[in-house]
Amino acid sequence: MADPSAADSVDRHVAVWSKELAWMDPVTEAIFVRLAILARHTVQVRRDTLDSDGLRHWQFKVLLMLRRLGPPYAASPSQLADLLGLTRGALSARLGPMEDAGLITRTNEAADRRRVQVRLSEAGYDAFEQHVATEGEGENALLGVLTAEEKRTLADLLRKLVVAAESGANATGPSPHSPRRSRSAAN
Repeated sequence: MADPSAADSVDRHVAVWSKELAWMDPVTEAIFVRLAILARHTVQVRRDTLDSDGLRHWQFKVLLMLRRLGPPYAASPSQLADLLGLTRGALSARLGPMEDAGLITRTNEAADRRRVQVRLSEAGYDAFEQHVATEGEGENALLGVLTAEEKRTLADLLRKLVVAAESGANATGPSPHSPRRSRSAAN
């Protein structure tokens, strides 16, 4: 377990800015800088995992969306484009290479040959499984410094923040009494 009293780069960052910005709440600053560092860390770990698994981010998103739909892991191209927030043309450009790689199949419906179904192939299913398992190992390693109770507490606190963010609660912007933040996180 990590020593909770050990200083990190954020403690040094907050110490510097607390001297420069009297209005700054050091606890709030520490929370948001740590969240930013963890977000950057998570993005980089996910990129590295995708690279090691031989997947591109956009390929993973298509596999993820098909998998999320549940068995039989299939959708029409227009439904898939809508779910991914892509134009039909952008999705079509992505499906060809994925089909060539064996990650998906495209089949015409027997009743109406104009209708196409995009389906997760066995290789696509396996690639998705491999990626999320590898990603999960990294996430578990990072969280390994926390006890089970600390993980539950953190999950509950983060849920409370996400609910507030998703509901638009407390979305007031900067205080009229303090300038906008313009410093870099944890330099």
